[in-house]
Amino acid sequence: MRVLIVEDEEELAAMLAEGLRGEGMTCDVAHDGARALEMTAAAEYDVLVLDRDLPQLSGDAVCRALNAAGYPARILMLTAAGALADLVDGLGQGAPANMSQPVSWQVGVGPVRARAR
Repeated sequence: MRVLIVEDEEELAAMLAEGLRGEGMTCDVAHDGARALEMTAAAEYDVLVLDRDLPQLSGDAVCRALNAAGYPARILMLTAAGALADLVDGLGQGAPANMSQPVSWQVGVGPVRARAR
């Protein structure tokens, strides 16, 4: 399974990537929304773990652009805002699942695998 982690907090992104790689997944990392779109244009990912609050281009904008283009990856949105309204808003952006931050790779691996099904 090929995963793109889009997270501007470099330590969190590295921790998630290391954990998912340990589970046998191939992981690439982008630290801003513009780079995420560049990487998805160049490669096909099975799952995107996408932070909503990104520099240059928000995770919401990335999600909308990928959905409009018919990009086949499943999207798991990460949000530091844990209120129900924020999580529901993420669903409205076209991401079928949301996960509140902070998150550990142990907690994140289940939803990533579920998105790939």
